[in-house]
Amino acid sequence: MTYSLKLPGRTWFGEGALEAANGELQSLGKKALIVTGKVVIKSAAFARLTQLLDTSGTGWTVFTGIFGEPDDVMIEDGAKAYLENGCDFLIGLGGGSQLDSAKAIAAKVALPGSVTSHAGREIAGDFPKMALIPTTAGTGSEATRFTVITDRAKGAKLLLRGDGLLPNLAIVDPLFTLSAPPALTAHTGMDALTHAVEAFTSRKATPLTDPYALDAVRRILKNLPAAYRDGGDRAAREEMAIAAYEAGVCISNASVTLVHGMSRPIGAKFHVPHGLSNAMLLAHCLAFAAAGRPEKFARLARSCDLAPADSGDLEAASALIAALSDLTAALEIPTLKAYGIPEAEFRAAIPQMAKEALDSGSPGNTLREVTMDDVVRLYEALY
Repeated sequence: MTYSLKLPGRTWFGEGALEAANGELQSLGKKALIVTGKVVIKSAAFARLTQLLDTSGTGWTVFTGIFGEPDDVMIEDGAKAYLENGCDFLIGLGGGSQLDSAKAIAAKVALPGSVTSHAGREIAGDFPKMALIPTTAGTGSEATRFTVITDRAKGAKLLLRGDGLLPNLAIVDPLFTLSAPPALTAHTGMDALTHAVEAFTSRKATPLTDPYALDAVRRILKNLPAAYRDGGDRAAREEMAIAAYEAGVCISNASVTLVHGMSRPIGAKFHVPHGLSNAMLLAHCLAFAAAGRPEKFARLARSCDLAPADSGDLEAASALIAALSDLTAALEIPTLKAYGIPEAEFRAAIPQMAKEALDSGSPGNTLREVTMDDVVRLYEALY
């Protein structure tokens, strides 16, 4: 059996990574559209980036029209800004929403028709060159060949996928994550954990992705609580930045499973941030998956020292689920009810959400077979 591993063109990691990557950043083009957020433009990361561009004589303009999770209307506006300002490459700076938006703008610029018309299939084209610079440790978007946007009219999350969405340059400086507040640190960290666990227990997992997934889970279990308690803990921030990147590599090559399939409809319909909706579902969905096929969940538990080496598969898998539940509680992840989602509205949406979850294809990667009835029951039990 053969395997491949798709990665960004080049990755620079560590304190000072932005300055170290300056030569390659300049080589991407003459004028950048910086896709970022209205909070990030006030950050030290934005100041360092724009100073670097100015010193090198590289032109730039800023697009801050991404608020919340990106949708097709925002992407259309970003593509318009790219073309009207004569840009020839993209820089995504921020959290997953900004990085995903930079990718989607690249796709919109290169491909005909609406950006939503390209969802659900492999896309390819003459995409603008891209540099992605995360300011959170979560989505790993800087390492993936995917981007997720919402169809505003339909209220559905859509997946764009293609090798052209891998950035030419990924720049990961853990210091850029120091300003992330506790809740954002928790939600994005749980997103990375979900990526790593799902990739390890995916039908598409390979011997090339498993080491990335194992290492990411170990780092997150050890360091996410520390980063949550003390955002200035540089060692914990660095470990989380590594783990988020590793987890991004994992899902880009091994994909995700049931949690992501069920998470996207909740996010689209009830405006729950992606990492948070994953965290709400993580232990719940993985308990279902592990009950049917415990062996790989057990291997993950033993590798993370959550269960003895001589433990049975069901015992070890249960220890993993318990650890995930404990972490969710320690990070104060709210329930759907505590988040403010009305129960009647949630239950009324279950049939459509279940259909969208299965249609996404992600549940089909779960080691245990997942039916429509299973997804409905999981949604019903979640509230």
